[in-house]
Amino acid sequence: MMLYHVTIPSPFGEIGLFWSWKGGVPSVRRILLPRGEGVEECARREGFDLRKGSVPEIERISSEISLFLQGRPIAFSLADLDMDSCYAFQRRVLAAEASIPRGRVISYGVLAGRIGAPRAARAVGTALARNPFPLVIPCHRAVRSDGSPGGFGGGVDMKRALLEMEGVRFDRKGRVERECFL
Repeated sequence: MMLYHVTIPSPFGEIGLFWSWKGGVPSVRRILLPRGEGVEECARREGFDLRKGSVPEIERISSEISLFLQGRPIAFSLADLDMDSCYAFQRRVLAAEASIPRGRVISYGVLAGRIGAPRAARAVGTALARNPFPLVIPCHRAVRSDGSPGGFGGGVDMKRALLEMEGVRFDRKGRVERECFL
């Protein structure tokens, strides 16, 4: 399948937005965060066959991501995302994570409980680590139960910067303050 891509400049490096046509509508297939390599190199590593290109709907989403990274509160639409590559459990996790409000965090364990799988904190972490739509589905808002940030596809520094931009506060040990938890 042919994928198209656009690059979104950010303070963290280039972000890649990959999309294709689905039922005659442009649909986001994947968002790649900066990893010290360019978007096209990363896409090749992931095995994507792609072309650079955009349409107004994709430009809108790209603009929303840029505004989000500038600190603006953006309400992303999940309708723009092609969730077909996500397995059923992951879809439940991503839908629950998408509901976490700006400026708040949730632990992996509490998120597991919210989706009816209270003993699946590690599986929740794995599902979020494989989130194909970071930023749009704010997986950076899930942290460890002790308040330490945990992992993130763009790196821990980016995760902390995103959380701080949203108003989440950290203590001297680098842990999220308790009042920022849901």
